[in-house]
Amino acid sequence: MSEVGGVASDRLRSLIERIERLEEEKETISVDVREVYAEAKATGFDPKVMRQIVRLRKMESDDRKEQEALLELYKEALGMEAPATPEPVDI
Repeated sequence: MSEVGGVASDRLRSLIERIERLEEEKETISVDVREVYAEAKATGFDPKVMRQIVRLRKMESDDRKEQEALLELYKEALGMEAPATPEPVDI
């Protein structure tokens, strides 16, 4: 293993090549994901909404609930949605 300026060039080359292979795999997977979204769109599903669902499913339940509550609050504050009315209670 030769060293250039204190750097083990063989080890560096090995790491760089691993990164390059992983980047290629990542691109291949990205193409596959785009194809699945295209297939979903062709069958009538909305890819934008599907992407949101995928993002939400990655989140912890508490984080998702907090984000949804804030979204509702902001929409109400901007007049985009009427405030939720409580369900009538039978006495």
